[in-house]
Amino acid sequence: MRTGDDRRDANASAVLRTVLDHGPIARSRIAALTGLSASAVSRQTVDLVRLGLLSERPELTGGGTGSVGRPQLPLDVDTDRLAVAGLHIGLPGSTFALLDLRGRVLHRQEISNRGRTGFAVLKPLLERLPRLLAAVGAGRTVVGLGAVTGGSVDPDKGVTIRHGPLDWQDMPLRELLEDATGLPVQVDNHARALTRAEILFGHPAARRSMVQLFVGHVVDAALAVAGTVHLGPPSATGDLGHLPVTGTVTDPEAISEERCHCGRLGCLSVAASDTTLFEAAAAEGVTAAADRFQLIAAVRRGDPRAERLVRNRARIIGRALALLADVVNPDLLVLTETFALIDRRHLDVVRAEFALRSHLRRDADLLIAQRRGADVLAVAAGTPVLGELYARPVHALTSTRHP
Repeated sequence: MRTGDDRRDANASAVLRTVLDHGPIARSRIAALTGLSASAVSRQTVDLVRLGLLSERPELTGGGTGSVGRPQLPLDVDTDRLAVAGLHIGLPGSTFALLDLRGRVLHRQEISNRGRTGFAVLKPLLERLPRLLAAVGAGRTVVGLGAVTGGSVDPDKGVTIRHGPLDWQDMPLRELLEDATGLPVQVDNHARALTRAEILFGHPAARRSMVQLFVGHVVDAALAVAGTVHLGPPSATGDLGHLPVTGTVTDPEAISEERCHCGRLGCLSVAASDTTLFEAAAAEGVTAAADRFQLIAAVRRGDPRAERLVRNRARIIGRALALLADVVNPDLLVLTETFALIDRRHLDVVRAEFALRSHLRRDADLLIAQRRGADVLAVAAGTPVLGELYARPVHALTSTRHP
């Protein structure tokens, strides 16, 4: 049974999400869309304006209407007073960002990890974050920090349970980051964070059902139904990285001879990971080192060897997505992968292979790439905080943990 505070937060969330979707919008229209009474909407909007989540837009009334009183003033999400910070921690580097309440990136900074693993990845970040927050947060109140990474992450405990490439085991991310910044911290897996971002700010079908596939140095997936991101025991949506697939980046019809850490051959995380792709590019002389930016440059200048490697990986990804779609049958599939983001031709290869392999969904229109481009990891990083704000706005900004 919901307490009074729970009902207050549920109503506030309904109002805030409605304004996010339809704003600028009048209070009377909010009442019609949410089913709340006019007085309930009025109470909630007073709170949400006071907290800095909504703002009144008198300049949009048009004037000359003869209307009198506050209820006629359109409301919109306030993108000027508050901000959320985000930190995505990956193998090659980390992304620090500042976002407004519509998930738009106000500031983004890439930070190289310089080959570090273990706690050595975090130590310089913990020292640097307070200075970054002070430098970019001027003029806004930063209400929280999101921290996302790959692997198995427990958002309730704020702990990264396992991240193989970073050599993390039970890393207490929330505790370390809260001690360093003084901000409340929300921790999550980056695929789940990207899924929440799509639900909040992206394709309308995401709110019915969707699957997110993240292909980087780790391969992660997340599932959402009716706007809720699935969190399975123990804090994992699943482990798609061990999905068996045929093909390697050098031979699309072969089976990888590199053994996964699970002991098997043909795992998706080995066949299609960034590590595998970049190492193959270096081995074939496409790049001087196993490096993302060198391979991107080779693809952009039209190197046929680079194009072949990237297309082969796209075919492997398409096969994996076909298997996944046949099992889950979602309304939307979203792919986050470097080359699909920078060139639509590579997404077309994924979609063609998907349509060829799927028994259930021959139409690949449900498969899209993330549309945030270079900002994709920045948005993912801040979304755990934004998701909490939109789900429990009053609690999120009046909690005793909030500085």
